[in-house]
Amino acid sequence: MDSFVEIWESIKELLRSRVTEVAYNVWLSPLEFVSFQSDTITLSISDFKRKIIEDKFSSLIEEACADAFGFPVHVHYVTPDDSAQLKTGFSAEPEASLAAEEETAYTFQNFIIGPSNRFAHAAALNVANNPGKAYNPLFIYGHSGLGKTHLLSAIMHEIKRQRPHEVILYISGEHFTNELIHHLKEHSTSTFHDKYRGCDVLLVDDIQFIANKETTQEEFFHTFEALKNAGKQIVLSSDRPPREMLTLEERLRTRFEGGLIADIQPPTLETRMAIVKKKAEELNVDLSDDVVSFIAENIKKNIRQLEGTVKKIKAYQEVEGARPNIAIAKRAISDIMGDNPPTPVTVENIINEVSRTFNVSPADIRSEKRSANISQARQVAIYIIHEVTNLSLSAIGAEFSNKHYSTMIYSLKEMEHKLATNMTLKATVDDIIKNINE
Repeated sequence: MDSFVEIWESIKELLRSRVTEVAYNVWLSPLEFVSFQSDTITLSISDFKRKIIEDKFSSLIEEACADAFGFPVHVHYVTPDDSAQLKTGFSAEPEASLAAEEETAYTFQNFIIGPSNRFAHAAALNVANNPGKAYNPLFIYGHSGLGKTHLLSAIMHEIKRQRPHEVILYISGEHFTNELIHHLKEHSTSTFHDKYRGCDVLLVDDIQFIANKETTQEEFFHTFEALKNAGKQIVLSSDRPPREMLTLEERLRTRFEGGLIADIQPPTLETRMAIVKKKAEELNVDLSDDVVSFIAENIKKNIRQLEGTVKKIKAYQEVEGARPNIAIAKRAISDIMGDNPPTPVTVENIINEVSRTFNVSPADIRSEKRSANISQARQVAIYIIHEVTNLSLSAIGAEFSNKHYSTMIYSLKEMEHKLATNMTLKATVDDIIKNINE
């Protein structure tokens, strides 16, 4: 993989350290690099998210790019359709072969096995060797950055290697939802059905995203049933086990629990050291044992941050000619993790999480719009802000088009009534509060 691509991955880790986890996952993580020419980096993102990113995060992204490259960088955004025409990467070298892509992909060969992930790895390998026959569905869960995506990708690559004619779909829960919305809008659900119910293997990352979305859950249930009855393999990942997905329909929860559930825990020190060494070998970075130990001892719960630190050291080596040592490792860790304590819950955190849950933009939640779904999301946001922050009612009202405190009181009373009578809504609110506090 090109070294400048690694720099972009380091930039993303730097961005992760400067925003909340919710903001990163919803808005910044989906950004994909397209090209780097002169002093301009081109990134790909959906048209809807592009508008929000340009308004809220553009300066932050430019600062992170400047920190990584060592000089001012302009950022240009395009949609995925445009990027197909523009995508040339960071170098002028010919496009890598499929074999070369496989070498740098997430595969079983480059997955570091330890006590914390051994069971999940064994289950994933079994599924890859016996799709539709071993464990169906396979449900893998664990906190962000522990290797869930790696295992799903490894399953995909192994099945593709052994059975090149199999139809494999690897998507996220958010992608499934957004694609369904598109086909509903275009009155083309039959095309959607043919695509998802006609595949041989379906892998869905972050399946928790579909919770609380009734139409999406309905569609996924029928997709699940069609594939399962046809003996097709289903693999799901989530940040929590099915029993803790409080707003997931019971019929889906029981089906998710009907296969094999495997969790991934934070890696041990020895596993973390092995991960750092493996990543250093992949990037051709010569790290001494004391540097490897220093990184592994200071980053304990997130594999992505371990790898990001090595990428950052690689970037220093490329851009500054810096020789890897403890001082450079400390600087890289600081860039990836930040020196500050966790960001306290803010109004923006809450509104972003409500936005993601109810599929309503943050701008609409703050606006005067009164459609039912927007009003519901706004009331939930107001209630949660009142519950988890110390803001006065007047201060909360100022966040929502300067609404009077009496309007805030009305919204809170309405929500208290709804929560007392609507257990699904209560579970949704509880889930949102749990997410923003994690």
